[in-house]
Amino acid sequence: MSQADAVDRGRIDTSGAPSLPETDAVGMAELVRSGEVGARELVETAIARIEALNPTLNAVVNERFEQALAEVDAGLPEGPLRGVPVLVKDLSMPVAGLPATNGSRLFADAIAPVDGELVARYKRAGMVVLGTTNSPEFGLNASTEPLLHGPTRNPRDLARSPGGSSGGSAAAVAAGMVPVAHASDGGGSIRIPASMNGLFGLKPSRGRVTPAPAPSVLAAPASVHHAVTTTVRDSAVLLDIASPVVPGTVIGIPAPATSFLDAAMTAPQALRIGVPDAFADLATDPQVQAALDDAVALCASLGHVVEPMPTPFDRSLAAVANAPLMGVAFAVAIQDRLAALGRDLAEDDLEPFSRVLFGHYAQLPASDLVRGLQAVQQLGWQIGAHFTQYDVMVMPTLAMRVPALGVLDTSDVEGMYQRAGDFAAWTSAFNTTGMPGMSVPLGTDADGLPIGVQFVAQMGQEDLLLSLAGQLEAAAPWQRHL
Repeated sequence: MSQADAVDRGRIDTSGAPSLPETDAVGMAELVRSGEVGARELVETAIARIEALNPTLNAVVNERFEQALAEVDAGLPEGPLRGVPVLVKDLSMPVAGLPATNGSRLFADAIAPVDGELVARYKRAGMVVLGTTNSPEFGLNASTEPLLHGPTRNPRDLARSPGGSSGGSAAAVAAGMVPVAHASDGGGSIRIPASMNGLFGLKPSRGRVTPAPAPSVLAAPASVHHAVTTTVRDSAVLLDIASPVVPGTVIGIPAPATSFLDAAMTAPQALRIGVPDAFADLATDPQVQAALDDAVALCASLGHVVEPMPTPFDRSLAAVANAPLMGVAFAVAIQDRLAALGRDLAEDDLEPFSRVLFGHYAQLPASDLVRGLQAVQQLGWQIGAHFTQYDVMVMPTLAMRVPALGVLDTSDVEGMYQRAGDFAAWTSAFNTTGMPGMSVPLGTDADGLPIGVQFVAQMGQEDLLLSLAGQLEAAAPWQRHL
């Protein structure tokens, strides 16, 4: 019986799959530099592991294995991650020659003509791109279950969701297919799957990582690119690679005083950390609360001043601000695709939930978009006022534990409206304001599934978050391999 036929509750069986070295991306690059492991050997092992595990997980949806090996044989750049295999999320970050589907049947035959700038930077750093990972349609779901490619499964429990929208990337890293993978976050789509898969997931500040060649900075200011990783230092190195500003960029933030890697390797001074009250209209699972309490105690034990604080934002204001920004950008992408195809929208082009959203946002008056942008600033001021008292805020990444596949079903439009917002209740506001946030895998539930704890800082302070994360990782190391 194949693994695909044996899908059941419980962890994926990795016993028949070759294993990458039990280190992170930085460690793998060090092995390649020392000559202890060859780059081709590393890439071949990652390919073999994908081939062994992907029939069960369905994390990788497009592969470029032959091209990857040819790039290794031709000689890789002498970058900081030379020889390290990586996967790229199939959503708004093209890989030349591969389908750029955005998880949608409408884009099923779209082929990327060029690499996105971030992909090009990965390659210049010596990384080897092996393929692209599954995403829900246009990233509009906190679970990765698109009709185009089918659901991705959580490697820690095959009946559970891997989260979304970067669920394919997170499942691939959690299963050890690759040490790191590209991800993006428009409402929690790095932090949510990081939490569900026991990974470290940093959402950078708005403007930190370029979306080039897609001019989406102003059209979709809530969504940003980065990665999911098993270690803090991997995230830091990837952000150092990703963050140089493209000349002419119209939204940006100052560079940090030091490298992000240096920040991650240096413990912070004592911080003032605020712990927000729970939302009145959203219950926090007791096991999630226990993980948060443990994280608060850990921060206090490290010398930080941790205090309770009021809930820092109004959920309804966050929804008013974020929805038009994401919705209008989504509607324009559909309209542009239909114009390129020279036809109207067909019945099976979009999933039911996406179709309803498109119908709404395609007709949204410009005045509503302006009000949404005004709400963005109101929300920023609302949250920013608390940063006059605190350096960092700590809260759940998710109020609930890892759900089963099917809980967030885009064919159930009413159910999506009822449930989807709760999954992003603690994350999406910081996409709206552009503030950096990270999910740190500091907890485990009674079923052995991970629970992430979210930390948020002021705009541009990824270095502070990485410094704190490195300290937390050293004090309370998390399981990095299945």
